[in-house]
Amino acid sequence: MDKTERLFAIMDALRRHRRPVTAAALAEEQNVSVRTLYRDVQTLIGLGAPIDGEAGVGYMLKPGFFLPPLMFTPEELEALVLGARWVGAQPDDGLGAAAHNALAKIATASPEDLRDRINDTGLWPVAVWSTKKPMPILGQVRQAMRTERALRIAYSDEAGNPSERTIWPVQLAYYEGKQTIAAWCCLRNAFRNFRTDRIVTLTVTEQRYGKRRAVLEREWRDSWPKEFHHLGPDRS
Repeated sequence: MDKTERLFAIMDALRRHRRPVTAAALAEEQNVSVRTLYRDVQTLIGLGAPIDGEAGVGYMLKPGFFLPPLMFTPEELEALVLGARWVGAQPDDGLGAAAHNALAKIATASPEDLRDRINDTGLWPVAVWSTKKPMPILGQVRQAMRTERALRIAYSDEAGNPSERTIWPVQLAYYEGKQTIAAWCCLRNAFRNFRTDRIVTLTVTEQRYGKRRAVLEREWRDSWPKEFHHLGPDRS
């Protein structure tokens, strides 16, 4: 890898990190010495890259910095196209349209016109269900997670028993043919999973989550080992 490629790679690495990353970690990732990494960062700063750095803490890009799209490798482009087409096959029309628009922006904003390459990757996701019925509630769930607003739902469990609950969505999982909401259930005072096809009605309320979603997500992840231990090796 020549110096120019390495400088672009360092910028890509910094874009992936939301928190400061040490020179040692960057040097290891780029397979160079720490001294070389220091020189490369100084070169980037001299070229106008808005990099903040502090000894013993690390480097990060200043908030609000936008790096124009660079040339994509064939594998990077194939990954983007396949991922966007998989999203487009889901019953979430909002995300499907956004994926289509994102590919169009990537194609026309890159140094070379990528529209022909995007249309001819030869990669398509295979949906296991025969029809795609749009589910508007998926957009409402995503809105609730973005704004940290509670959802009021009428739910029917596996046995058909109805209930009304207030939930704080933490994650939305897209499986082939179904979607599941991982959420804090205010009725049970515990994390629960809710299949979207069993939600009878759903309303985004003005009620805020009792905790930040990032905190809830950490607690949800921490609860998994305990849940598996409770279920035992066979059921987990």
